Amino acid sequence: MKILVTGAGGFVGRQLVGQLLARGDEVVGLDTQAGGIPAGARVVAGDFGDAAVRAQALGEGCDALIHLATVPGGAAEADPAASRRINIDAMYDLLLEASALRPGLRVAYASSIAVYGDPLPAHVDDATPLSPRMIYGGHKAMMEHAVAMFSNRSVIDGVTVRLPGILARPKGPSGMKSAFMSNLFHALKAGEAFVCPVSASGTIWAESVARVATNFVHALDLDSARLPPTRAVTLPALRVTMGDLAAEIARQCGVSEALVSYEPDADLEAGFAAQPPLETRAALAAGFAHDGDLASLVASALETLT
Repeated sequence: MKILVTGAGGFVGRQLVGQLLARGDEVVGLDTQAGGIPAGARVVAGDFGDAAVRAQALGEGCDALIHLATVPGGAAEADPAASRRINIDAMYDLLLEASALRPGLRVAYASSIAVYGDPLPAHVDDATPLSPRMIYGGHKAMMEHAVAMFSNRSVIDGVTVRLPGILARPKGPSGMKSAFMSNLFHALKAGEAFVCPVSASGTIWAESVARVATNFVHALDLDSARLPPTRAVTLPALRVTMGDLAAEIARQCGVSEALVSYEPDADLEAGFAAQPPLETRAALAAGFAHDGDLASLVASALETLT
């Protein structure tokens, strides 16, 4: 299968491209920088918002599209126009351009739990309405509707997956307010003290990056009749406290969990570490999965930590 992956040099993209190549797929990787895209993919480097760059990526056709490229949360809030250009306009155009070459192609779209709003409701399940407040969540919700609409019209065969917290991102600026979750891994692996900006009792929904990539591979092959009419599911995730996460990372790294202290920021905790009970029956019925348990999640995240 020939698959176009946008955002192929990013955190999830690198893992995903590696898995696709390992199973024998032909991959076209599109990103602003070529350096992060795994060897073996046909690389297209450039601005995803540029029609000529998209045309180059689609030049040899594709059987499926996995759309990861995005302006992330904090960056979208700081520059709503850039978010609209990439997260809405360029994606909309890409769906039309790809489907013109191969009508009805499978599209797997990376959305976000940000579509549920900030703060989250007391419980989230398949019936929870979308009610975004932030620019990023709003733009993601808009394009979820576009994926459903184009699927209803048989323009594409779309699957939207809403991503939880993904562990553990590379060290360095990411433009994401939730980066503290990954920074915890880096600090403890290095045996360094870490001041956590949310409380030990703060709760998060999390998946390892390897599991997220595996879920996207599954999205390529699943029978879309198993999806709800919205074509959107929230990926199954483990709901864990930051204290339990810190203790398990410390245990696997062979360091003291006393390296972690807590100085909660009320706004950050409300937005990213007050995640309520989560039910993802539609995703489970469609064959998506989480990491199984906290120890497995941490082991997977540490294995891919860069």
